[in-house]
Amino acid sequence: MPDASGAPLARPDRDAGPDDRSTPSRGKLLQVLGLAFGLAVLVGNTIGMGILRTPGEVAALLPSVPLFMLVWVAGAAYALLGAMTMAELGAMRPRSGGQYTFVHHALGPFPGFVVGWTDWISTVGSGAAVAIVLGEYLGPLVPALAGRESYTAASVVIGFGLLQWGGVRIGDMTQQITSLVKAVALVVLAGVALFMSGSVDAVPTAAPLVSSVPVGLALGGAVVVALQSAIFTYDGWTGPVYFGEEVRDPGRDIPRAMIGGVVLVLAIYLVLNAAFLRVVPVAEMAGDPFVAATVASRLFGPTGDTILRALMIVSLLASVNALVLMGSRVPFALSRDGLLPAALQRVNAGGMPTVSLLAGTLLALGFIATNTFNTVLALLAFFFVASYALSFTSLFVLRRREPDTRRPFRVPLYPWIPGAALAGSLAFLVAAVLGDRTNSLWALALVALSGPVYLVMRRVGRG
Repeated sequence: MPDASGAPLARPDRDAGPDDRSTPSRGKLLQVLGLAFGLAVLVGNTIGMGILRTPGEVAALLPSVPLFMLVWVAGAAYALLGAMTMAELGAMRPRSGGQYTFVHHALGPFPGFVVGWTDWISTVGSGAAVAIVLGEYLGPLVPALAGRESYTAASVVIGFGLLQWGGVRIGDMTQQITSLVKAVALVVLAGVALFMSGSVDAVPTAAPLVSSVPVGLALGGAVVVALQSAIFTYDGWTGPVYFGEEVRDPGRDIPRAMIGGVVLVLAIYLVLNAAFLRVVPVAEMAGDPFVAATVASRLFGPTGDTILRALMIVSLLASVNALVLMGSRVPFALSRDGLLPAALQRVNAGGMPTVSLLAGTLLALGFIATNTFNTVLALLAFFFVASYALSFTSLFVLRRREPDTRRPFRVPLYPWIPGAALAGSLAFLVAAVLGDRTNSLWALALVALSGPVYLVMRRVGRG
């Protein structure tokens, strides 16, 4: 289908010659992204506030250094299982649009629609939430912005939207720079903590420290809950699959970005946690709602808050950029398959789906203005895991239905690795239903509501 200029949109299924891949042409996505972007978007989307807050939750459950560190390795192992499974799908079917593209192809339009629209709303909502947190951290550093978090968040979202309007190359460069600065800043913080910890005096606490490790069934339960917290901190490893057809060599670079990105995040998390433990003992860390702030204050004294806020702002900028980029690809993919209005397919000369980008920006501004993003994210948390389960199921369906389709990357130890990833997702889905029945019931109601919405949107998309 042509865009507003009359130029045909790129079809990832067609055979593209070498000259088609990077020649700017109005009306189609450009294959200009490489491995560096894949790593950058995964790191930018994954590493956020979680690693600076979650260690206190894990330590409260498992106040033992070996168990504490083992949980972070186990969380990465689960993410790696999922990344390897998703990497096969991304390399086999490199289409921009995230998990929607796999589920739509393997399981049909309706399951794909449910995954697509919930993924879009949750991605945009996450971007709004991160922008609000960024505004909260910026306020004390810039007094004129204090108490104006919503205006700051809206300005950040609009700023990134305008920046990315210039094209995918600008988005690529911005993501690489912000993610690199984020990674370097976190590693520097860890290095300072490791080398300066010997000069940090212990801080006496009035309350007794919790140091007992649970045993028996209690230990098993504590491990499961701690592992849930760690796995949520690794969430974000799907970033590269949102840009499948824009990667120059998807069969090679998508698997390398996803697997290598998870390993890189694991390395950063292990170094950070080891550094935190050098400054704050695990028993004292237990229950601390913001371990990084405690570490910074002990290392740098009164300036620690300023240093940490600056680090958070750098970290959150990379996250917002990644989420805005990702959010613009999902409605584009839904529109291309006739499940949303055709206008959302429009791509400018720089390879940016501008109408989809505008739609995501307006939705994010709506969330910020009405302060509803937390409610939306809580409601759609159920769908995060459900989308994973459907994507992993898609792999089994396509292996059976399309055994001869070219697969540049095959998940090793099939069916055990994708089976473990699927089993883990189903287990977490059951835990979500049992642990949060209210939001789970609302989520199921949204699935039911999706039926008539799907029929209307399909008619509009084909109109």
